[in-house]
Amino acid sequence: MASSSQAFPLADSNSSSSSSSSSEDDPFGALIQQDQDELYEIMNSVRPEIVEQVFQIRKKKWYIHQTTTAICILAYGCVADHYDEYIKIGESTAIKCFKTFCNAIVTVYAEEYMRLPNEADIARLLEEGEHRGFSSMLGSIDCMYWEWKNCPVEWQGTHMGRSGKNTLILEAVASQDLWIWYALFGMPGSHNDIYVLDHSSVFNGIVNGQLLPVNYVVNGHHYRTGYYLSDCICPKWTTLMQTIPYPTTTKEKLFAQLQEAARKNMERTFGVLQIKWAII
Repeated sequence: MASSSQAFPLADSNSSSSSSSSSEDDPFGALIQQDQDELYEIMNSVRPEIVEQVFQIRKKKWYIHQTTTAICILAYGCVADHYDEYIKIGESTAIKCFKTFCNAIVTVYAEEYMRLPNEADIARLLEEGEHRGFSSMLGSIDCMYWEWKNCPVEWQGTHMGRSGKNTLILEAVASQDLWIWYALFGMPGSHNDIYVLDHSSVFNGIVNGQLLPVNYVVNGHHYRTGYYLSDCICPKWTTLMQTIPYPTTTKEKLFAQLQEAARKNMERTFGVLQIKWAII
């Protein structure tokens, strides 16, 4: 794979010296330029052929204020013309750059992250579950209600959740390292977890035979599919292992403690998503 200097030379020696001198006059601009350089190096090292879609390369100087706008919209949920005076970009240009940036990210990372687990992933997930006391466990599944601040007026009735706010539902499966290999996002908040589960495709891989078999035996029963940790509201399927809502014996209390501790993965995952991205 070609290095960034081979694929897209950023500047010559003269421009480097002029850039360093200008950075002394504008320290804030130097910080922005440093962030832009780091982002450029990451994207160019992964998929250099799409870098030109996001970055405007010039011989003497290059600008990626458009990418800065896209990240601000994603991270802070601001409108397209919010930073027009700060970054000097109009609303239509900001929207265009935002779409281009998102398409570029999908192009770069879809093949690696937006897919079903392969054989190596299954082995890693099973090893992780075994280490946490749940043999043949593939992860945790849960739903969260994401408040939709910018919900259109005509949709507010159908998206009114149990909290009295307009929400969207995110159903996801995540591992301990917060890898989300399945997600269903966008169903109205007026639905409950069971309705979302009935309309999701999380188990389509099992039905269609797309997931590798996972063989294990529990209480003399042989199973060929892995399972997921879930809460009590989910149906009693063989692919879902629920907690015990009211444990009484020592054994039941220990199981509930371990199961609920392992499911903290989902709370951490949802927390990271809400903190990082406020576009909704």
